[in-house]
Amino acid sequence: MRLRALLDTPSLGLRLLGGEDELDRTVRGVMTTDLRDPSRYLSGGELVLTGLAWRRAPEDSERFVRILAAAGVAGLAAGEAELGSVPDDLVAACVQHRLPLFSVVEDVSFASITEHVVRQVSSERAGDLAAVVDRHRRLMTSGPTGGGPEVVLDLLGSDLDLRAWVLSPTGRQIAGSTLAGAGPELSTELAARLAGEHLAAARSGRRGPHRVTLEGAGGTFSLFPIRHDGRDLRQTLLSDWLLAVEADAGDWPEERLDLLHGVTQLIAVERDRRDAARTVRRRLAQEVLELVQTGAPPAEIAARLRVAAPVLLPGLGTAPHWQIVVARVEWEDGDVPGGPVAQSLLEEVLVDPGTFGPEPSDRIAVAHTGDEAVALVPLPVPDEPGDSSAAGLHAAELLSVVQAPLGRGLADDGRLTVGVSASVHSAEGLRGALEEARHARRVAAARPGRVCAAGHEELASHVLLLPFVPDDVRRAFTARLLDPLRDYDRRHRAELIPTLEAFLDCDGSWTRCAGRLHLHVNTLRYRVGRIEQLTGRDLSRLEDKLDFFLALRMS
Repeated sequence: MRLRALLDTPSLGLRLLGGEDELDRTVRGVMTTDLRDPSRYLSGGELVLTGLAWRRAPEDSERFVRILAAAGVAGLAAGEAELGSVPDDLVAACVQHRLPLFSVVEDVSFASITEHVVRQVSSERAGDLAAVVDRHRRLMTSGPTGGGPEVVLDLLGSDLDLRAWVLSPTGRQIAGSTLAGAGPELSTELAARLAGEHLAAARSGRRGPHRVTLEGAGGTFSLFPIRHDGRDLRQTLLSDWLLAVEADAGDWPEERLDLLHGVTQLIAVERDRRDAARTVRRRLAQEVLELVQTGAPPAEIAARLRVAAPVLLPGLGTAPHWQIVVARVEWEDGDVPGGPVAQSLLEEVLVDPGTFGPEPSDRIAVAHTGDEAVALVPLPVPDEPGDSSAAGLHAAELLSVVQAPLGRGLADDGRLTVGVSASVHSAEGLRGALEEARHARRVAAARPGRVCAAGHEELASHVLLLPFVPDDVRRAFTARLLDPLRDYDRRHRAELIPTLEAFLDCDGSWTRCAGRLHLHVNTLRYRVGRIEQLTGRDLSRLEDKLDFFLALRMS
């Protein structure tokens, strides 16, 4: 707003005492002060309100006004309550430094003036930003000249003083403000927590923006969903981005909320463009997958891989090694196809959560069929034998950061299971790698939890057999061995099940097991004897030990 506009509002009780030629100055904020030197709190463009408590002698006026002028304030309004009228020395000082000066009548509070100025400035800022956002929308929809979501986030920071980030559903940062002094970036942990809160709120049916205050986060965040086109929420939620704003939107006027929703629509354009750019990589993955599954000759698969490699790893001089990751998303009612969701999730999960921007995920090709998605991951060839820098993905680490937010998005009716193959050096190994990844995913599916992964290294273990045991056989086997112990524990609090687990884990060593459980050996012998009595088994026999071990694993 302009200083001149203040005189057009009689209720503010302002009277111009000097500086008529400077009334077109722009007011960007308001500050009330009686400090002798308020310069540290001024950034320029403020209307300064003062009760004149700083003035102890006439010469104080020139010093005070000189400080304000050097800080670039828009104008000064002095209250008449302290001295009855504005002193002439202050008027003269403002004339000397070309600073517009107003007097404020005694019966008008500074709070009223502040509220009016803030309301006008905020409204004008929102209008200006809306115009800029609209212009940017036209640029982005007509071509890639708009500069991406960072430009819009910079506008939010510069025009509305809002810090904001675009996050993936796993919490990875897609975009953030590039303004100098915008403050520290979100930590990986905080971003994952915000993504989890957003997914949980959306699955509960709450409309955005979702307002959350996290312990240790230092403030309130408002989370705006980006792109939801009316389809079943489960089809889009685990692939859509979100806009996290460091502010409480609960008190915002409708105009500002509408503006932020417009910003999310603008960012959705960038998301659609990125999805369109992935079409080539997805098609490459689909073609390779079909060749592998139909048993095509290795030479034909190798030729297709030679086409894929420069797209996925541009500038690579040698053929990469390859790794296959299989994912499956399943919903309990079976009404929602899981393949497209699993495809989008793999494209995000396979990216290091600490990387920034959308580009890192563009080096992964993912196809989908039915409820399954298959990722073809290129790995640079190690420079030296045994070099671990290109060793590839590990199932144990793959979901460590994203497990919590994705679990909240899957809620009580969805599951994500992932299997990871070993790396292979050529096209001949891809078919075996695909089967290996699928077997590993079945091992993951046999585990409890909404988000589970297993790797190729687990396929040499007995646990490979467990997923293929029919459910009715599994229940009957575990019930026959463990139900008597569970019933006894319930009645007597004897802790026979924990004792059995510890005994087997210690390879039947009485001393080690007693030490782990902090029991006397005689007490341990009594408990093991009770286990044998209740089940009719002998824990000194290998066959019975193995049966107990498998029952515990399957329970």
